[in-house]
Amino acid sequence: MRDWDSHAGVPLLRGVVRGVLDLAELDDLHAFRLPYPPEAQRALNEITLCCLVRGARPPRSLPDFLSWCRERPVEDWPIELPPDAVAPGQYLIDDESSHPTTFCYEWAMEGPDSSVREEVYGLIQTAAELSAQAALPESYPAFRRLLVEQPVIDQAGLFRIATDQFLDPVRDLVGSVFRQTSDTYLCHGAYTPCRRCAMLLTPMPDGGWWCENDACRRLGAPLPGKPLVAEQAGVVHHLDRALRQFVTGPGRVVLELEARLRALGIETELWPVREACDVMVVLPDGHVWTIEVKDHANPALLGRLAERERARSSRGEDFWVVPNYRVEQCPGYVATFERYSSENAGGLRLLTDDDLVKALTRRVNRRARRQGGENVA
Repeated sequence: MRDWDSHAGVPLLRGVVRGVLDLAELDDLHAFRLPYPPEAQRALNEITLCCLVRGARPPRSLPDFLSWCRERPVEDWPIELPPDAVAPGQYLIDDESSHPTTFCYEWAMEGPDSSVREEVYGLIQTAAELSAQAALPESYPAFRRLLVEQPVIDQAGLFRIATDQFLDPVRDLVGSVFRQTSDTYLCHGAYTPCRRCAMLLTPMPDGGWWCENDACRRLGAPLPGKPLVAEQAGVVHHLDRALRQFVTGPGRVVLELEARLRALGIETELWPVREACDVMVVLPDGHVWTIEVKDHANPALLGRLAERERARSSRGEDFWVVPNYRVEQCPGYVATFERYSSENAGGLRLLTDDDLVKALTRRVNRRARRQGGENVA
C-alpha cells in the first residue's frame, strides 16, 4: 500500500526495533549501563516525544521502556501504524526469555535501509556468486544446508567444515556468520540444542527451557537434545540470530517440502546456484516452478518484503511459500499479503506448503491421466 510510509509510527517503530536489537547485542536485555547505544537512546527519545505529543505517559527510563517492549503489545502503543502492520498480542521482546521476538526481527527487515535485510540477502547472494565463480555449483547448496542443519557448531564441527571441499569457495563466509556462543545459553557447564530445530535452548530460572523457534514452541514444551559440555566441546559457535530466523527456520521447511515432494515422485533441486530460489521443480512436461520459502508471522510485513524483492526468476512460475500453521494462526493471511504486495510484486503468488504440495500433485496426476488416455487410444 502506497501510504505505508505516511504513517508517523512506521519510522518510529523502525527506530525502536533498531534500538532493541542494538541492546540485544549486549547479550542480556536486563544488563546494560550508560552510555546507552546510540540507536537505543534515539528510540527512547522518539517514543518519549511521541507520548508527550499524544498526551500519553512516556517511559521513565530505558529499562522502563524495555518493560514496555516485554509487557505491552505494540498495538497498544500511542503510535500511528498502517492497518495490519501489527497483529494483536505482538511484542518486541519475549517476556520469558528477554530475547527479541520473531515480530521484532520481521520489523527489522522492513524499510529501505534495513541492515538486517542487507545482512541476510547479501550473504546469500555472495555465497551463490562465490560458488558460481569457483565453478563448484555444489558449494552453494552445501552452504545453505549447513546453515539449516548445523546452526550450532563445536570445535570438532569447525574442523569438519575446514576439511569439506564443497565449502572451499565459501569458507570465509562460514567464519563470518558463526559467533562465539553467549553464556546466557550455558546451564550447568553445557549448551543444550533443541532436538527439533537444532538451535540452542535458553535455560529458564525455573529449570525449564525456551526455544526461539516459533514452529517449535507451537508444538509444546521444548525437547532438549544432547548437551554440548563446554569443557569437551571447546568454543561453541551459534549462527547469527537474524540468519537463524530468516535462513535456518525457513530452510527446515524447505527440507520438509523436499521430502514430501520426493515421496510423490516429484523431482526437486534445492538452492540451485543458477536460480534465485529455494526449491526448483521441473515437471514432467518441462515446466518449471521456482519456490522461495518464507516464515513470517506478519503477512503485511511479508507483503512489503515482496514489493522490494519481487519475483526474481524468469524460467517459469514463481511462488512464495509459508508454513501452513502461519496462515492458520492469522485469519486473512494471504489476502493481507496480497494487499501489501500486489502493486509491484510481479504476479508473485503466495501459497502454504500444504497448498503447494496439493497443486503439484494435481498437476502431475492430470498429466498421468492424459498420458494414460493417449496410451489407451
